[in-house]
Amino acid sequence: MTRHFLRDDDVTPVEQARILDEAARLKGERFAARPLEGPRSVALVFDKPTLRTQLSFSAGVSELGGYPVVVDGSMAQIGVRESIPDCARVLGRQVAAIVWRTFDQSRIEEMARYAGVPVVNALTDQFHPCQILADLLTITEHRGRLAGLTAAYVGDAANNMAHSYLLGFATAGMHLRVGGPNVAQADPEVVRRAHEIAATTGGSITLTDDPRAAVDAAQVVITDTWVSMGQEGESATRKGSDSPFAPYAVDADLLSYAADDAIVLHCLPAYRGFEISAEVIDGPASVVFDEAENRLHAQKALLAFLLEQS
Repeated sequence: MTRHFLRDDDVTPVEQARILDEAARLKGERFAARPLEGPRSVALVFDKPTLRTQLSFSAGVSELGGYPVVVDGSMAQIGVRESIPDCARVLGRQVAAIVWRTFDQSRIEEMARYAGVPVVNALTDQFHPCQILADLLTITEHRGRLAGLTAAYVGDAANNMAHSYLLGFATAGMHLRVGGPNVAQADPEVVRRAHEIAATTGGSITLTDDPRAAVDAAQVVITDTWVSMGQEGESATRKGSDSPFAPYAVDADLLSYAADDAIVLHCLPAYRGFEISAEVIDGPASVVFDEAENRLHAQKALLAFLLEQS
């Protein structure tokens, strides 16, 4: 059976732990796994802007012995010039795996149904599961474990990062508090699924509109941009002086409510002075650039896992 990674709960808790263990090993031994030796090719398709994702997947595929084929989504126009099923069949006959950054989650699910090779979600409007694997690896490096830790995600609770934190952290057995304004709360179906997973892993999920309650004594504090890709038209409202997100900015005052040794994550790009202050992202609690590096190692481990399982 072909295995895909379209959302965070496409792997079990045991499989997630196995991928993270392999990611840690590959961080120490960069070329220890060569499942794409040949080289076999991997299609990297980007319908949205990218820096870290394109770089980390390109380098990762090369380090696994393969060849990354970067496809400009604006040229390919998947689902416009050709149907998604036809594109999936064409890609699947020529490459070992497909990595796709696109819009609605339904597009990548349709790709996976017809591709015949592993399909990886490199970001959709609903989920960003590869980023969560990198975050979990980073937390493990700095805290030594995942299960039982308390993490707080504050800001836009309705975006793809919030949804992936809900599923991915519940899978890891963590206690996640999500703090966001009432106008931007997580998809109830994702919240229901996160509660379901947490009930089996010993984790927990808490939703609140109080940023201080979310961060209180948390060992991990996380935020993300208030203007996700595709929402640029709302930038003035979301970043304005009366923005509903303003109380959720991770600055020195809000961070003072967290545990004394709390670490701070941000998936980047970061907008200093809005969702996070320069003092925090450049300060001693920040592990943001470890997090960015770990995209490479986590995604290599993920690709190796999917290729082995398929």
